[in-house]
This record gives sequence, C-alpha cells and structure tokens, in this order.
Amino acid sequence: MSNARLELTPLLLDSLYTEAMLLADEARACFDRSHDAGQLAPEISVAFSCESLKVTTRLMHSIAWLLNQKAVRAGEISESDAQNEARNLGYAPASDGPLVLQFPLEAQALIGASEELYYRLQRFSEKMRTPISHASEPHAMRDRLRASF
Repeated sequence: MSNARLELTPLLLDSLYTEAMLLADEARACFDRSHDAGQLAPEISVAFSCESLKVTTRLMHSIAWLLNQKAVRAGEISESDAQNEARNLGYAPASDGPLVLQFPLEAQALIGASEELYYRLQRFSEKMRTPISHASEPHAMRDRLRASF
C-alpha cells in the first residue's frame, strides 16, 4: 500500500472527477466558440487547433485514470489490475507557453487548468506505484491515524 492511496479519498476522487468533467465541457465550448467566431488570425488558428487537441488528450487521459480509480474503490477491478501499464495515466504533451499567450484569455485559463489537473494526477499516479519502504512504515501508520480523524 502507498501513502497516495490514503490521500485519494472517495471525496477527493469525486471532486477531481467533477473538476475534469467540468473542464472538458468548458474546453469544448471555448474551443468551438473561438474557432466558429473566427477570432484568431489564420497563423494562430492552426496552433489553437493543436492546443485544443492537447487539452482534450490531457483531460481524456485524466478522466480515464480517475474512472479506473473509481472502479478500484467500487471493487470492479483489482488494485493490481489498476496498476497495469494500460491503465496508467496516459502521456499528454505540455502546451507551448509562449504560443498560448496569443490565445483568448478564456482559452489560456482552460489550458493552464487542464495542465495543472493533469500534473496533480500524475503525482498521485507516481506515488501510488511507488511502494512504501519498511523504514517509513511508522510514518505511514501515523499518517493513516491522522487521516482517520
């Protein structure tokens, strides 16, 4: 068992899932609106399309990973199945910071929020795959006690 499993409580898991779903809906609306309105210069439009795909990829990987964690909690899949390479948080490329600054403010905010959520989940995923060393077991026990109250 790892420390991160203790931190990924059902409430936190539900909150992260809701955040990811809301971001996905907001991103879809924002990217559709900006493209349909022709707000972007032609040379920025292609980059905007690429960034919208990056955001979509990032959010879909996040949602898939969160659904796997929910399935573990519900007993639908085992912990070892969830650790399977195919169920890991998928790779999502980072956005091009200087390029993103040329996009509408709403898009910039959504791109940043999607990256921040993805990186949080990446840290959880890494912690969950790293076993606790025997030397840290007393600390883990203390952390479990604190989490209980």
